[in-house]
Amino acid sequence: MKFKKLPISQLSVSIMLFLAGSVTLQANDLAEVGIELDAAKAAIDIDENSFSCIRDMTPVRHFYVDNILGDLDATLAVANAPEGAKYPPGSVVQLVPTEVMVKGKAGSSPVTGDWEFFELEVSEDGSKIVNRGFVDVNNRFGGNCFTCHLPARDKWDFICESDHGCEPIPIDHSMTGALQRSDPRCGEEALESGDSMALFKLKTMVVIGSVKKWFEDLF
Repeated sequence: MKFKKLPISQLSVSIMLFLAGSVTLQANDLAEVGIELDAAKAAIDIDENSFSCIRDMTPVRHFYVDNILGDLDATLAVANAPEGAKYPPGSVVQLVPTEVMVKGKAGSSPVTGDWEFFELEVSEDGSKIVNRGFVDVNNRFGGNCFTCHLPARDKWDFICESDHGCEPIPIDHSMTGALQRSDPRCGEEALESGDSMALFKLKTMVVIGSVKKWFEDLF
C-alpha cells in the first residue's frame, strides 16, 4: 500500500493543526477543571452535625438565625435591616426545627441567591437530613421551598415574612412558636400557655395532609 507524499508545506500545516487541536482540548479540559475547582471553593461543608437545637440560635422576631462561618453579626445586621439586604455566606435561617435555609458562597446557586434548602427529621439524638437542594426541595405540606421564597427574592434575599410578598403558609405564629419551644434536640421542652393546643392542631393538619396525599397518589 502506497501513501501519498505530502509537500513539506502541507505536512507542516497538518502538524500545526493537530497541535492546535490538542492545545484547544487541553485548554477546554483546564477550563472544566477550573469550573469544578470554583464550585468546590463555593461550597460550604454542611452535614447533619451542622444543625442542632433551634433555640441555641439567635431569635429575630418570629424566626432564628445563625452563621455557620461564624459571621453572626453580619447575618443579624441583614435580618434587622428595615429595607432588606443580602445575607452573607454561611447565614442560617430557621422558622421551625425541620426546615432550614443556608446561604452558600457566591456563585454556588445563582438562581436561588446561593441559598440551599434542607428538610430535616429531628429527635433527641439530633438531626437527620431527609432532603437538601436548591430548587427541588418540598416541605412536609408539599410546598416547594424555592417557589415559596421566590417572591421575596429582590428586596429581602428570599426571606419570607408576613409583608415580604410570599404566599401565607398554612401554620401561624402560635404553631411555629410551639414547634420552636418543643424542639426535641434542645432537651426539656419550654412550652408556654396554648402551645399544647397549637401542637395538637398542627398534628391534625399533618395527618389530614398525609391522608389527602395518599388519596391523590391512589387515584
